[in-house]
Amino acid sequence: MSITWIIGSIIFHFTIEKKTLSNNLSQFITIIVPCYNEENTIEKTIFELDKLDYENYEIIAINDGSKDNTETILNNLSKTYKRLRVIQLQKNAGKANALYLGLLASVSEIIVCVDADAYLDKNALDYLVPHFEDKMVGAVTGNPRVRNRSNILSKIQLCEFSSIIGQIKRTQSILGRIMTVSGVVVAFRKRALLDCGFWDRDIITEDIGVTWKLQRNLWNVKFEPRAICWMLVPETLKGLWEQRLRWAQGGLEVLIRHWNIIFDFRQKRLILILLEQVSSVIWAFSWAITMIILIGDFIVLGKGINFLQAVYLVIIALIQFFIAMLIDSKYDNKLKNYYIWSLWYPVIYWYMNAIIIIFALPKALFSKKGTFAVWESPDRGLN
Repeated sequence: MSITWIIGSIIFHFTIEKKTLSNNLSQFITIIVPCYNEENTIEKTIFELDKLDYENYEIIAINDGSKDNTETILNNLSKTYKRLRVIQLQKNAGKANALYLGLLASVSEIIVCVDADAYLDKNALDYLVPHFEDKMVGAVTGNPRVRNRSNILSKIQLCEFSSIIGQIKRTQSILGRIMTVSGVVVAFRKRALLDCGFWDRDIITEDIGVTWKLQRNLWNVKFEPRAICWMLVPETLKGLWEQRLRWAQGGLEVLIRHWNIIFDFRQKRLILILLEQVSSVIWAFSWAITMIILIGDFIVLGKGINFLQAVYLVIIALIQFFIAMLIDSKYDNKLKNYYIWSLWYPVIYWYMNAIIIIFALPKALFSKKGTFAVWESPDRGLN
C-alpha cells in the first residue's frame, strides 16, 4: 500500500493541490467548537478563531457538561468576543451530540467544526469555503498539523500526519472517496448532514461515521491540504494508546455498520476504501501472529530471525515519509528538520497498531448501539 500512497499523493499534488480556488468568499459561516474539560485550551482557541482572515462568520462553543472551569471561562469569553455564542450543557452526552446541538443553533448553510485545542490558520476558511460552490460537495476536511513537538512521541506523530494520514487522504481523494474527515477541522454543508441523518451519536469516532454516511448518500467529500489547523497530540504512551484504541474501535464500528455497501454498485469507489480497511485489519492480525511465531522459534528452537523482509519494508516506509514530508513542507517550513524521527515509526507504531487492532475488535463488536458515546479528557501534551 505504501507505493500506492506515494504515487497517489504525487498525482494529487500536481493535479489538484495546485489548483487556484474561487475567491467568492462572501458566504456566512458558522464555526462550531465542542468542549469538554477545556479550561487549559479554550481561551487561546477562541482568541485565534476570532481573528481569522474572513469577514462573515460566527463562533458557537458548546460546553458538554465539563467538570472543570470551562463553563465559567466560556461565559466570560462571550462577553469579550462579539462573534461568540455559548451553549452550556449540564450532562456529558458526547462530541457528536454537542456538534448536533451546535448545528441546530447555527444560522448558516456551511458549518466548520474545530476541536477546542486547535488553531486554524488565518486563511483556512479561504480554502475550505470555495469547494462548496460544487453543489454535490457535502464536506471538506482540512490538514491537521502537529504544534507540540517536545518529545519523541509528538515528533513521530508529526511525521505520521504528513506521511501516513496526509498521504492516504491525497490518494483516497484521487479514488473519489476517503475513509474519514479529520474531526479536528472539517467543513460541512448543513443540507448534506440533514440528508444523511447527521452524526451517529452512538459511535465513538463521529468523524469516521459521518464521512461514510455522507458518501453512502452520494455526497462528495474533499481533502484540502491548504486549510491548515494546528493541533495538540498525546505525549505519553498511555495517552497515545487510548487515542489510537478509540480511533481503531470507531473505525471498526463503522466498517461493521456499513459492510453491506458491497451489494450497492453505486458505492463501487467506497467499496475500495472498505477493502483497504479490511486488509489493514487482516495485516494487523497477520503481523502479530507472525511476530509471535518468529519470537517463539527464536526462544524455543534457537532459529535466527530473517530481517531482510523487514529491512525492505522499512526502506519503503522511509521513502514514503521523505516524499510526503517534502510535499507537506510547503505548509510547515520546519517539517524536513524532523525527518530523522520517522526512523522510529516502523519500530514503535507497526507493533503498537497491530496490538491496538486486536484489542479494539472485541470493543467494536460488542459496543452498545443507541447509547451516547461520551468522551473523556484526552492527553494533549500539555504540561
